[in-house]
Amino acid sequence: MTLLDGITARIIDTSRLSVNVLERAGDDAATPPDRTVVFVHGNGSSSLFWQEVMQDLPHDLRAIAIDLRGYGGTEHSPIDATRGVRDFSDDVHETLEALGIPTAHLVGWSMGGGVVMQYALDHPALSLTLESPVSPYGFGGTRRDGTRLTDDDAGTGGGTGNADFVERLTAHDTSEDAPTSPRNVFRSGYVAPGYTTEHEDIWVESILSTSTATGNYPGDSVPSENWPGFAAGTVGVLNTMAPKYFDVSGIVDLEPKPPILWIHGNLDAIVSDASFYDYNHLGSLGIIPGWPGEDVAPAQEMVSQTRDVLEEYAARGGEFTEVALEDVGHSAHLERPAEFRHALLQIIGYVGHPSHPAPPTEAIILRSAD
Repeated sequence: MTLLDGITARIIDTSRLSVNVLERAGDDAATPPDRTVVFVHGNGSSSLFWQEVMQDLPHDLRAIAIDLRGYGGTEHSPIDATRGVRDFSDDVHETLEALGIPTAHLVGWSMGGGVVMQYALDHPALSLTLESPVSPYGFGGTRRDGTRLTDDDAGTGGGTGNADFVERLTAHDTSEDAPTSPRNVFRSGYVAPGYTTEHEDIWVESILSTSTATGNYPGDSVPSENWPGFAAGTVGVLNTMAPKYFDVSGIVDLEPKPPILWIHGNLDAIVSDASFYDYNHLGSLGIIPGWPGEDVAPAQEMVSQTRDVLEEYAARGGEFTEVALEDVGHSAHLERPAEFRHALLQIIGYVGHPSHPAPPTEAIILRSAD
């Protein structure tokens, strides 16, 4: 595990499993919850991706990043997808309990955004930062209003995993000799064109920490009479976000409602109203043959669904801020770290502190609602 300066790792034993966490050297374990920030990564990554953000936060905050099961240094225990992402969110909760943290500011990226929304449904949270989050209705297989396209969630779940990519994960392939190599998937899917970094080897190392054992990534699938011929199974990562198991739109009814930051890029290839990881969108482009048409298998309007749910959250008394970043892909915290940090510190009520003057920003604030 390649750690940047000032970042440390340790294993926390819980009743569920042993969890790897990253912390900053010198952070005070007695830091109060309102100055504690917990980072939750997404699919195909680990806590390693949060290191730059952790380094850059003011030092009177406590920063913690957690490896989800099946990723990084955490146990590669099987995932019961019929619980949605609750295996993940329950693991996060027990880890924070073991650390003596009753609540905190939660930051979730991609699938991790779904994890922290589920966490907030089950446990108190001081704020939620959702970076390029999975739609509140899951990944694939729903119309704009969240209704499911088929009873079996055809075209979603474990069957959508690319077999060659899975083989390369298993082989710990660090090459760039195929579009499906983890390195090229990072370049084409995680970030916008033109992004470069001296830490790319660490990000690839993080992707390669993904367990491909049974019950982890990508998960199983079952045959379907509906196009494209398979449907969501019951175990593994991708099935946790199948809409029959995953629906966190109930956050609109939370009481009390924590403030929410939604930050995303306009060039996101993964979470989009036209996602290149959505089988129905790929079918509409002719990449997956036999597409039955827009009436039967429309692309999921992921970003619009998130906006709809957050606007309803605001209508019911909550507060959210949307920050959309131009020329940014799936990873705002890597691609535009200053703006990401500033928006995060705003949502936790830190901006204005003498040690953190607000930087200039090119972010477009589309909506701030309360």
